[in-house]
Amino acid sequence: MAKKASLRHRLYHGETSFDFMGRKKIWFGISALIILAGVFSLVTQGLNLGIDFKGGTSWTVKAPHESVASLRDKVRPLGLGDATIQTTGNGFVKVSAKHSSQAKEAEVTDTLAKVAGTTPQQVSVNDVGPSWGKAVTNKAEKALVVFFILITIYISFRFEWKMAIAAIVAVIHDILITVGIYSISRFAVTPGTVVAFLTILGYSLYDTIVVFDRIEENTRGLSASGRMTYSDTVNLSMNQVLMRSLNTSLVAILPVASILGIGAYLLGATALEDFGLALLVGLLTGAYSSIFIASPVLVLLKEREPRYAAIRQRLLAKGGGIGAPLTPAAAAVMAGGGGGGGGGRAARVESDGEPIGEGGPPLMPGRARPVPASRPHGRQGGRPRPRKKRRR
Repeated sequence: MAKKASLRHRLYHGETSFDFMGRKKIWFGISALIILAGVFSLVTQGLNLGIDFKGGTSWTVKAPHESVASLRDKVRPLGLGDATIQTTGNGFVKVSAKHSSQAKEAEVTDTLAKVAGTTPQQVSVNDVGPSWGKAVTNKAEKALVVFFILITIYISFRFEWKMAIAAIVAVIHDILITVGIYSISRFAVTPGTVVAFLTILGYSLYDTIVVFDRIEENTRGLSASGRMTYSDTVNLSMNQVLMRSLNTSLVAILPVASILGIGAYLLGATALEDFGLALLVGLLTGAYSSIFIASPVLVLLKEREPRYAAIRQRLLAKGGGIGAPLTPAAAAVMAGGGGGGGGGRAARVESDGEPIGEGGPPLMPGRARPVPASRPHGRQGGRPRPRKKRRR
C-alpha cells in the first residue's frame, strides 16, 4: 500500500481536495460565535478609546527606572488611580487621564518631575479635546462608506453583483471580528488603530478577488459544460489558489508579527503596538474570510439559480450523489491539460461530456464510465492493411 503524501507535498503539487463547501456550516458557526462574543462585549463595556477620541490630558516624561505599578501608586493620591500608564520606548513613560483643572494638571506635572528626577519643564503635557476625536471618527466612517460603494461597483462590473455581495459580507465579517477582539482585549483604540483598520480592509478584499477570479475562470470552463455543480467548481478553485493564499498571508503576517514582537516588546516602541495589533488581527481574519466566508456565501447565492440547481439535481439523479472534490491536478486532466496520470495526454471524454482518465480510475466517482480507446487498423501510421488476392 502506497504511503500517503504529506500535506506540504500535496499543497505544492496540486493534490489537495479539501471539501470547503461541505463544511460551510462549521465555518459559519465559528464566525458566529466569535462575532456574538464581540457584540456582547461591545454592548456591555464598549471600546477602550484613547484620549485622542474621548479627550483628556497626557503627561510624557523620561523615567527609565520607574515601573508602571510604582508610577500608578504615585499618581493615585492625585485622583489618577484609573489613569492609562504605558511605556513609549527609550525610557519614556506616558500617563493619560481625563481633563482636570489647571491646578491639578500642574500638581501632576510636579509629581512626575520629582519621580523622574528632573524639572517640571522636562515633562511634556498635551491636552486633547473630544472634538478632534469626533472629527477623526467621522472621517473614518465616511472613508468606510466610500470604500463599500466603490468596491461594490467594481466587483459588480468586473464579475457580478452576487460576488460583490459575498465580498462585502466578508469585509463586514472582518470588521465585526476585529472590533470585537479590541473590545474583549481592552486594547486602546488610537488613530493608528483606525489607519491600520482601514488598511486591512484592502488586503482582505485582495485575497477574496484572487479566489473569485479563479472561480469565474472555472465557471466559464468546467462548470459551463454541466459536468460539475457550482459547489464543486468553488471547491476546485479554492484548492487551486490555496497555496497562493497561504503564501501571501504568511508573507504579510511575518513582518507585522515582527513589529509586535521585536518593535513593541523587545525594543519598547509601544507606539507601534496599536498599529501592529490591528494589522495582525485584520490579516488573520481577512485570510480566513476570503476562504471560509466569502466563497460559501457566494455558493449559497449562486446555487439558487435555476441553471445550477438543475445541474445538481441531474448529477444527483444520474450518479446517486455528488463525487468527491477534484484535485487541481485531476482538473487539469479533465480540462485536457494533461495534468496527471495520462503521460501528458488529454483525458478522453464520453459523448455526454463525462471525462475519463487515461489508464486509471474515473476522475469523478459515481459519474464517469470508461470508454474503450480506438485502435489503429494497421501496423504503420494507422493505415489499413492491404488484402491478399486469392488465386483461382
